[in-house]
Amino acid sequence: MNPNVNADPAELAKFSDLAHRWWDPESEFRPLHQINPLRLNWIDGLAALTGKTVLDVGCGGGILSDSMARKGAQVTGIDLSTKALRVAQLHALEAGTANVQYREISAEALAAEAPASYDVGTCMEMLEHVPDPASVVRACSQLVKPGGWVFFSTINRNPKSFLFAIVGAEYVLQMLPKGTHEYAKMIRPSELAAYCREAELELAQTRGMEYNPLTRRYWLSGDTSVNYLLATRKA
Repeated sequence: MNPNVNADPAELAKFSDLAHRWWDPESEFRPLHQINPLRLNWIDGLAALTGKTVLDVGCGGGILSDSMARKGAQVTGIDLSTKALRVAQLHALEAGTANVQYREISAEALAAEAPASYDVGTCMEMLEHVPDPASVVRACSQLVKPGGWVFFSTINRNPKSFLFAIVGAEYVLQMLPKGTHEYAKMIRPSELAAYCREAELELAQTRGMEYNPLTRRYWLSGDTSVNYLLATRKA
């Protein structure tokens, strides 16, 4: 891999090895399938996806990309995992999702190639897996048109998030493969907000995402102590 690309080869390998399981709702990706309706409705409620051009950065196997296309958006999903993108493309063919396409390119490279091209950008569950998250935030800002929306989701960095997102989710409940998240790479909301301000993205809304392991239910709330989402608009 090009050493100048903002990606961690070990992280890409981790998700590539699981690529064939992206669309199995009972697989390691079950949490993504469960939270997808929450994320989708939140994004659609703010940005009204129908008829919009949308870029999904770090799209993986295309769970969010596909659902946004089904809401009537024209969606481009980008990722650096060849295997995950093949799975996404195959699923789009099998499901007959017409208005979605996938490309193997980094956010930074696409920002140089096609700045201010999208109405909406999403970057979900990705920033905690790259060496330089601020660079991805900048690229997302460059890729949307003035007034456009950019949505992020990631995991807070504090003792509670370590307990819930790593110990709980990976080791106790085994909802995720061990090693999915590294504590040092988690990002506090204040840090992500600073990256956004530097990239000329104005904070519009912050939401937390909570999970009850007994009922296996997720919901959005005001508690950003573990998983959280940020909605921003380009100035």
